[in-house]
Amino acid sequence: GRGKIMIEQSETISKIATAICKAQAQMGAAIKGAENPFFKSSYASLESVIEVVKPAFTANDLSYLQFPISTDTSAGVTTRIMHSSGEWLESSFLIPCKPDAHGMGSAITYSRRYCLMSVAGIPTADDDGNSSIKAAPPRKPKAMRPVSSDDFGL
Repeated sequence: GRGKIMIEQSETISKIATAICKAQAQMGAAIKGAENPFFKSSYASLESVIEVVKPAFTANDLSYLQFPISTDTSAGVTTRIMHSSGEWLESSFLIPCKPDAHGMGSAITYSRRYCLMSVAGIPTADDDGNSSIKAAPPRKPKAMRPVSSDDFGL
């Protein structure tokens, strides 16, 4: 099934939307520099993502906060993008993890990096997620069937 978009926002978002548009025009791809020995690949570190985001956000009266969140079996962050007008956008992201300091810390760092890249709209040329996708076993395609009006509740 499809996941739900879990975003909250201020009553109006016209000023923050304009500011994010301008900031995105100023941001390039995050620099790959960190190594992921498990997948033998490099990826944009949290630090390099912040280096790309902060100047463009600051120049356009934007800022962000990331609050750690957790359950018994997952950890992540709530990311809030704010504009000097008081408008804001917020979303949370949890990742299943081991319920110990290392597992939760890794999930929070991973969540911080990907959430900030996602909400800022910045790409990387490659990321450590690509390797995990490539490593997935091939799935057998489902049999095709003709589409009917019943499929659309008609």
